[in-house]
Amino acid sequence: MVRILADSTCDLSPELVERYGIGIIPLYVHLGDKEYKDGVDIFPDDLYRWSDEHNATPKTAAPGIEDMMKILEPEKDGSDEFVIFTISSSMSVCFNNCRLAADSLDMTDRVFVIDSANLSTGIGLMVLRAAELAAQGRSGAEIAAQMDQIRGKVRASFVVDTLTYLYRGGRCSGLSALFGSALKLHPRICVADGAMHPEKKYRGRPSKCVLEYVKDMETDLKSACADRVFITHSGCDREIVESVRAYLESLHYFDEILETRAGAVVSSHCGPGTLGVLFIAQQ
Repeated sequence: MVRILADSTCDLSPELVERYGIGIIPLYVHLGDKEYKDGVDIFPDDLYRWSDEHNATPKTAAPGIEDMMKILEPEKDGSDEFVIFTISSSMSVCFNNCRLAADSLDMTDRVFVIDSANLSTGIGLMVLRAAELAAQGRSGAEIAAQMDQIRGKVRASFVVDTLTYLYRGGRCSGLSALFGSALKLHPRICVADGAMHPEKKYRGRPSKCVLEYVKDMETDLKSACADRVFITHSGCDREIVESVRAYLESLHYFDEILETRAGAVVSSHCGPGTLGVLFIAQQ
């Protein structure tokens, strides 16, 4: 049997986790001197309240080698294989810690750690595809090989509503944050080669900017894998989310339009009001 695990930055909803039988490995969130587990005892709205009250950005951390060993060690003498997905190795040590844990337990022949080179449901898209392959009876090695082919086809991008969290986390200068706020600029960020890159800036109300962002992708959306597309957000007005869903439905293209809420780790870096549409390209 092949079991699929992913760290909590995959941002899959509890319903999808249950439907596909995914094991979730939580990352850590530090609010001052208190430590929490992403999706277990800390959630985005708690994080936003703390951040606003303290005018600070929470710190995040990967699960340690010992954390991973605790998950894998009970299975050491079994026969199950594990395919484990992590956030991009350029953003976190999670990938390396998973590999070191498997090596320490002499389980590298049964544990396949996948560097997603992505984040949020950019990872989630790969996780669900892997779960489908596992259900078809594919081996861990076969699934890992498929992921190598899919990784570069994942299209992950999002529009940020506020630059405050990027500023607090040192991800843009104070001048940039002030400039963006004053002119109502909303940057589009894409994930490529395992890192985040600014692509474009939209100006105006969030509802206008988000819809413009999605419409800019129409050609790519219509040439994507049609099985599913994600709308992933960090807490947006319901009207904005529904307008994006309505637009995607109007394309009459995707079999499934999935909505997920970003977890505490991803939300701690992008702040509230961020929304992305994520999919896998065919070519």
